[in-house]
Amino acid sequence: MKFNEKEMLAFAEKLGRVLTPGDIIVLTGELGAGKTTFVKGLALGLEIHQMIKSPTYTIVREYEGGRLPLYHMDVYRIGDDPDSFDMDDYLFGEGVSVIEWGELLGQDLPDAYLEIILDKYAESYETDGAREIRLMPHGEHYQELLGKFAL
Repeated sequence: MKFNEKEMLAFAEKLGRVLTPGDIIVLTGELGAGKTTFVKGLALGLEIHQMIKSPTYTIVREYEGGRLPLYHMDVYRIGDDPDSFDMDDYLFGEGVSVIEWGELLGQDLPDAYLEIILDKYAESYETDGAREIRLMPHGEHYQELLGKFAL
């Protein structure tokens, strides 16, 4: 699926509306692919209207006040030490966990999660910011979730 930035925000907002406590989203994509922008849309779907910022240097940003809490993580800087913060407190909490660069966690990822792969379209990125979004469910819950989420 190909989206410009406005369409991507709307798509993510729609996905955010069907997320439930304990859901885990892993965002994969190169720098500038739109991972944090996607989280902004998810937050709107969770009825969170705070400014969403990249957690690059803080590792985790927590957002409350919506339908569910949002735990926005960026694990790029933790290297091969996922124990440098207590990720389980977030992953198995009452909110929705979104992990940027989650693919770097390898075997430390939970068995079940929804992977969202964001790719920039090189030929049109400079003119309309187009991105391709692919959804890859890992586990039965996320296959069912995508079934509820009519694209």
